[in-house]
Amino acid sequence: MPLSPGESPGFLLWHATLRWQRDIATALAPLDLTHVQFVLLACTWWLNGQGEHPNQLAVARQAGTDVKMTSQVLRALERKGLVEREVDPADTRAKRLRVTDAGAELAPRAIAAVEQADAQFFRPVAVGDAVALLGRLARPEAGDPSAGPE
Repeated sequence: MPLSPGESPGFLLWHATLRWQRDIATALAPLDLTHVQFVLLACTWWLNGQGEHPNQLAVARQAGTDVKMTSQVLRALERKGLVEREVDPADTRAKRLRVTDAGAELAPRAIAAVEQADAQFFRPVAVGDAVALLGRLARPEAGDPSAGPE
């Protein structure tokens, strides 16, 4: 017998995801960033902070985004003056990314806004429990390290 919508984990996840996305969009609107622009800016900023000057493929992999879409969004961030795309001297087909001074000033503010929205959204659940569950759902191949060998 099919589950009712209120008993379907997938249906509940769908609604929770929609609510979370609305909350994130609301938090980022005053900063003039879409959610995907935020993710790509934050990933580039973080990679730059690790001493890397990643190409678009590396940022897409870090973010878990489609490479073509990543390129389009990075162009939008470049038009906003938040990132610079430079030809990679080792591969002239590739573009290396660097967050501009304006992007470096905005990224931590945007991260703080998103973290505040996350804290509010996940408030009913202990942070450790949320991270453990979402980590398992995001990377099921990693398994549960606490379960030990089978």
